[in-house]
Amino acid sequence: MVQKYQSPVRVYKHPFELIMAAYERRFPTCPLIPMFVHSDTVNEFKSDDGAIHVIERRCKLDIDAPRLLKKIAGVDYVYFVQKNSLNCRERTLHIEAHNETFSNRVIINEYCCYTVHPDNEDWTCFEQSASLDIKSFFGFESTVEKIAMKQYTSNIKKGKEIIEYYLHQLAEEGITFVPRWTPPVSCSLKKASSSSKHPVSAALSIPDSPPKEGLNNEILTSNSSSELVVGTPDDKLDADYIKRYLGDLTPLQESCLIRLRQWLQETHKGKIPKDEHILRFLRARDFNIDKAREIMCQSLTWRKQHQVDYILDTWNPPQVLQDYYAGGWHHHDKDGRPLYVLRLGQMDTKGLVRALGEEALLRYVLSINEEGLRRCEENTKVFGRPISSWTCLVDLEGLNMRHLWRPGVKALLRIIEVVEANYPETLGRLLILRAPRVFPVLWTLVSPFIDDNTRKKFLIYAGNDYQGPGGLLDYIDKEIIPDFLSGECMCEVPEGGLVPKSLYRTAEELENEDLKLWTETIYQSASVFKGAPHEILIQIVDASSVITWDFDVCKGDIVFNIYHSKRSPQPPKKDSVGAHSITSAVGNNVQLIDKVWQLGRDYSMVESPLICKEGESVQGSHVTRWPGFYILQWKFHSMPACATTSLPRVDDVLASLQVSSHKCKVMYYTEVIGSEDFRGSMTSLESSHSGFSQLSAATTSSNQSHSSSLISRWRFC
Repeated sequence: MVQKYQSPVRVYKHPFELIMAAYERRFPTCPLIPMFVHSDTVNEFKSDDGAIHVIERRCKLDIDAPRLLKKIAGVDYVYFVQKNSLNCRERTLHIEAHNETFSNRVIINEYCCYTVHPDNEDWTCFEQSASLDIKSFFGFESTVEKIAMKQYTSNIKKGKEIIEYYLHQLAEEGITFVPRWTPPVSCSLKKASSSSKHPVSAALSIPDSPPKEGLNNEILTSNSSSELVVGTPDDKLDADYIKRYLGDLTPLQESCLIRLRQWLQETHKGKIPKDEHILRFLRARDFNIDKAREIMCQSLTWRKQHQVDYILDTWNPPQVLQDYYAGGWHHHDKDGRPLYVLRLGQMDTKGLVRALGEEALLRYVLSINEEGLRRCEENTKVFGRPISSWTCLVDLEGLNMRHLWRPGVKALLRIIEVVEANYPETLGRLLILRAPRVFPVLWTLVSPFIDDNTRKKFLIYAGNDYQGPGGLLDYIDKEIIPDFLSGECMCEVPEGGLVPKSLYRTAEELENEDLKLWTETIYQSASVFKGAPHEILIQIVDASSVITWDFDVCKGDIVFNIYHSKRSPQPPKKDSVGAHSITSAVGNNVQLIDKVWQLGRDYSMVESPLICKEGESVQGSHVTRWPGFYILQWKFHSMPACATTSLPRVDDVLASLQVSSHKCKVMYYTEVIGSEDFRGSMTSLESSHSGFSQLSAATTSSNQSHSSSLISRWRFC
């Protein structure tokens, strides 16, 4: 398996030329890196004007490996080849390195780049990426991988320290400024009219940027201020920003964050969660990128489908909850985490479930979690250090057997399941106070549904044990301990109490209400099968209307098409050969284009086909030229060899139902807007935004329609 590493952007608040002077002092050897024994220059080139300097070195490394392994390998030292390409005119240094020793067994590539900060020409930026691929190594592949990653991580940590060491050395020698390169007088007139980028020679060219492993060439927008705009596709993470807002991460953890963030930028078209939230999912899966990516994508789809981003702004808790839900926010703990107080023992869980239903309680808990995320951001700014989780204080005074009412426990388990899946690593500490004798019964029911990492954060106190050593005072300041826990601070959390039975609702009413809550979504789900696309019909009366779409590819790869017809397709009928409708638990499938219809005669394509990969989020628009009927189609995308089939469409559908690899799923929303409403909005449509407003620092619309829709938009705006 190939191991990859991508560093954040390091910013040196020194000019490029001074950084280069410090960097050169690392050679031929560096005492700060004991494993770096020596280096020899094997090739060197300098341009006539002195702007280009390329030097290739052979570096001798003493890897800290077991003696037995060195004996089996038959070497004491490992050799690397490093090529440095310095362009004084452009003020860049590109570094490429690869292993010479065991190159047929182990492939190591490293790319580094020093550039001028885009916002401050007197500062210098540094990035690096690397990859490790162990083909074979005498049966010790796993050991070699661990040794390599350990050595590499150790050297990464020292990178900035080494440059600063030599900068200090230069300062002691009185060197605090190095002049920039200027063209020689004899060539200044010749160079004056040429462009800023020059070919070095016929045999040598310096790349504008080094190859990147898993990253596209983005514009660096990091800066030194405490506030940094994140979540947009055109920025990279700054090392100082990571430390200030995300905490101390190991180099490999930083790499995982950057790579997962980059993947989200590429597939979600700019609508990505904030870095803090990405980091929570990584921590929840021990920084396994593949596992973290899987659960995050599921969570993002869930948030979008149920419009969780808008809960705090659009949903008002019912009065019953405001009066009888005994929980609320209360200052913060000693670590600066927001503190949530829940008087569970005083709460009538049965009454709340009977009066509101399970879904209303779940939605209320989700609003609490959304508020917690917001408070964490605020406290991060207030306390000047990363705060990504909150503390929950649960008072069980009054807990008894009525709290073990089966529907109530079922609702609690459902809430735990949803919160665990979508808000990982948001609970910093859970203080359970005054646990009664019945608590072990409840704990036995609930604990299997709680993640092991979360369970370790639980502190349980029986009786008045919380008042003794190791108790509440270790975690919460005396001044904010609630009055009902013998403290001096008045707590505004409702006292709970029994919900009047007059507020109870029938099972039928609750069922209808639950259905209403979770079907309040503008998005629809559809299944797409091999040979059976999903199609929707849009009738346009006024030419120059705007059809907008917003869809997520939840599973599989699809091709998105838009067609126009002067006559309406026949609605799906059971006995129709050419139109079919299938409804399943995961979404519907409707086909409108009759089998006998011919493209170019009965209907025409008005947009170029758009191939969309699994996980992508696509928004776009099309300005209609003619009235009539437009068909939006999501079609299964397969390899060219499998594109044609002689099976009838119904048979193909039934066959594909048995093969999960032949099934895709999309979640979509469409809307028709008058052209007058569309004018002046060339880059985004409010109606087609599917942004993660609370999790995303910046939500942008990414138009995936690049042919006629783009031309039409410019024509009518």
